[in-house]
Amino acid sequence: MVDLGVIERVDLREVWPHEAQDFTPWLAENLDKLGQALGLDLELQKQEAPVGPFFLDVLAYDRGNDRPVIIENQLEATNHTHLGQLLTYAAGYDAAVVIWLTGNFQDEHRAALDWLNQRTGEDTEFFGVVMEAWKIDCSRAAPHFKVVAMPNDWQKQTARGKRGNPSERGERYQNFFQEIRDTLEKDNRLIGLGRTQPRNWTDFASGYRGVWYGAAFSSGGRVHVGISIDRGAASLDWNESLFDSLRERSVIIESELAEQLVWDQREGRRAYRILLRKEGSIYDDPETLEELREWMVDRLLAFKRVFTPHLQELVAD
Repeated sequence: MVDLGVIERVDLREVWPHEAQDFTPWLAENLDKLGQALGLDLELQKQEAPVGPFFLDVLAYDRGNDRPVIIENQLEATNHTHLGQLLTYAAGYDAAVVIWLTGNFQDEHRAALDWLNQRTGEDTEFFGVVMEAWKIDCSRAAPHFKVVAMPNDWQKQTARGKRGNPSERGERYQNFFQEIRDTLEKDNRLIGLGRTQPRNWTDFASGYRGVWYGAAFSSGGRVHVGISIDRGAASLDWNESLFDSLRERSVIIESELAEQLVWDQREGRRAYRILLRKEGSIYDDPETLEELREWMVDRLLAFKRVFTPHLQELVAD
């Protein structure tokens, strides 16, 4: 006879007694778990981010799509007050992704998020997520994110992704960046990190741990190429130090590139970026896309040529 355990739901207050002091800090350190449930690459920017006299629980950033994310959480059932706060915070940070995380979603509030997803454009997404905790017999409690409200076609896109068949937009990205990688990897001019994926960005090795070159389609009809600095959460001082050292050389670097750069140092973000931007969309006509491809290849090679000597001097290992 097979001996099976019993799955039990755990009261959220047993795991996180205080929402602000216990749950919000835990969520901020475990955004990867929430991101995995939603198919987003979430990075913390700030806890208790100010919006006028109020404070948003978690301000995050979707690295995969280069867009701001706000997260409002409550361990109790949804209410009208938090719905109003959610929209106020979304406007305050011009959020592209809005996540309402709660212990219990009331039907009328789930309907409100569905309505917002139907009425807003493709650049804005609303998620309703129920926070759960489960255990088997006497095991430790395990978190579980149950998505109950989502953007149009999100389930279809997620299902396609799990089966390995990207969405139409994802396929466009994959084909676009594959041509760039084929061009740059020829003669080892730049080496890509892993396989090309159906996402809006691609990256290449710099030869230095924690530093890589990349190109991406951003929200708002822009594209960018640049260099990213990120050795992980345990190396925040290193990330900042290298960025500051390069920025001290900004006059020399920009002269060598013959370009004015964007030195992207957003408060609360772990990674630092140095970018060039221009207008562009994956839905541009083929001729424009080819021009964007050529621009990305040219600028990525220029970044490698200009930044390599500086990295050799500044990065000990």
